Amino acid sequence: MTVPARRTTVTRTGTVRSLTLTLKSQVVTLSVPLGAAWITLGINAMLGGWLNRFGIIPRSLDGLRGILFAPFLHGNLAHLTANSASFLVLGWLVLATGRRNFARVSVLAALGSGITSWALGAPNSVHIGASGVIFGYLGYLMLSGVFARKFSTIALSVAVTAAWGAMVWGVLPGQMGVSWQGHLGGFVGGVLAARWIHARAQR
Repeated sequence: MTVPARRTTVTRTGTVRSLTLTLKSQVVTLSVPLGAAWITLGINAMLGGWLNRFGIIPRSLDGLRGILFAPFLHGNLAHLTANSASFLVLGWLVLATGRRNFARVSVLAALGSGITSWALGAPNSVHIGASGVIFGYLGYLMLSGVFARKFSTIALSVAVTAAWGAMVWGVLPGQMGVSWQGHLGGFVGGVLAARWIHARAQR
């Protein structure tokens, strides 16, 4: 009668250890890009905003490099603080579905946000910030249930829509100083990522 008890203890210990390692890995995965954004903010502040020239400049060849750099650039402390909270929460929910999914959604969201900002942005504007990627996470989480057709995924989509669905209004023009183009492109990138990822899983 002691053997099953030992097995149960070993199983529980192994489960706790596995969960701890997973959590540590997720913390590192989210901390690296977020930490880079905070370091960049500090450096940019000391340089008087000089790094903002590496943002997305619509319909400019130099502005294309911003597709890569813009998510790490922010206008001020309030801008990055607001994005940090959303990035950690929505980013973690995406990461919880798998590191590969997180990487794919992040890349497609950044590309969608960057290309849309570059193509549709106002003349002489500069688009910076991680909000396009965050909207990509939102699009992925909200629409995954439609493409996966699994109860757990549908439940997650419903929960995210109920909690953060109002953010979707950010894809519409109207608010001064906000890159609705980046939000729209990022959201579409996240939806496309959801369709692609779950289509591959169903093969």
